[in-house]
Amino acid sequence: MNLILRLLRVFVAALFKPRIGLFEISEVPFRVLPTDLDINLHMNNARYLSIMDLGRTDLLIGVGLLGPVKRERWMPVVGSIDIKYRRPLRLFQHYVLKTRLLCWDDKWFYMEQRLESARGVHSIANVRGLFVTREGSVPTRSVLDHMGYEGESPPFPRKLRPLPAREEADASLCSTG
Repeated sequence: MNLILRLLRVFVAALFKPRIGLFEISEVPFRVLPTDLDINLHMNNARYLSIMDLGRTDLLIGVGLLGPVKRERWMPVVGSIDIKYRRPLRLFQHYVLKTRLLCWDDKWFYMEQRLESARGVHSIANVRGLFVTREGSVPTRSVLDHMGYEGESPPFPRKLRPLPAREEADASLCSTG
């Protein structure tokens, strides 16, 4: 239930925040709640991923994609997440989720998400996502056109690499949809 309440809070707050640029950082503050804890009394590893969903929602609204997503019936989907945990988040600790777009190829958008507090970085994730419809994936150029962005992707950071076509085909064999 607390994730539903957090989603509502993030959604409503994002509607009233000023719009951000495509490469600006979306920031959403949170606090570790008792329902976020695992048996070690720090935030559960899976909760990091759930919270990151909320950051991508804030970014989507912040860059002005809510209208096109609703109009075109696009669904944002994550293809992969590579996450590194650096230090634990403890009960009632305040932290900020920072989400930013890094680059894209013809199909995928690549983002970085960080959970940070006054103590430093707690986790960093590289996320690969796209938009889909019932007909299939939406080309990144189509999404960018809806936003009025005509530029090319920034270069891929060294830590990322686009998925080669062969791996893309192999990965699709593992999907259920």
